Amino acid sequence: MDNQGPVWEVFVQKKAGQPFVHCGSLHAFDKEMALQNARDLYTRRSEGMSLWVVPSNAITASSPEDQGPFFESANDKVYRHPTFYQIPDAIGHM
Repeated sequence: MDNQGPVWEVFVQKKAGQPFVHCGSLHAFDKEMALQNARDLYTRRSEGMSLWVVPSNAITASSPEDQGPFFESANDKVYRHPTFYQIPDAIGHM
């Protein structure tokens, strides 16, 4: 944190039903100020209909080094693999 306040990550939803997309970061001292700044910076031309602001220090991310063990399928949980049933022909051709 510096004299500009903590960093917040900004996510914008362009239209109802669409996902929120990260569009940038900003400094603000509290959540109300973060929302107002996000509105002014990222939706001033009606580019969005809803905003999320999240303190950057509240985000936890996986590490690229964890890619293999973290994302690999668990072979000891074979029930997660769709190999125990056959799809009936009537359903498979819909």
